[in-house]
Amino acid sequence: MEAEKIRNLTDEELRHQEQEMNDELFKLKFQLNMGQTESLKKLRGLRKDIARVKTVARERAAAGEKK
Repeated sequence: MEAEKIRNLTDEELRHQEQEMNDELFKLKFQLNMGQTESLKKLRGLRKDIARVKTVARERAAAGEKK
């Protein structure tokens, strides 16, 4: 997911998106440990997307505190 798309989401949508990504990450990790998948590329991309969402949420929180 691109940063611009993430920035256009509302706060509620950000929280929802982060929760969905965390659930998907858990499932992928579980599958990886069980030997059912070998998609490290997808795992890494998902972790980066979660970091992007958290970064945007943190930026908004910091901007709200300063005002």
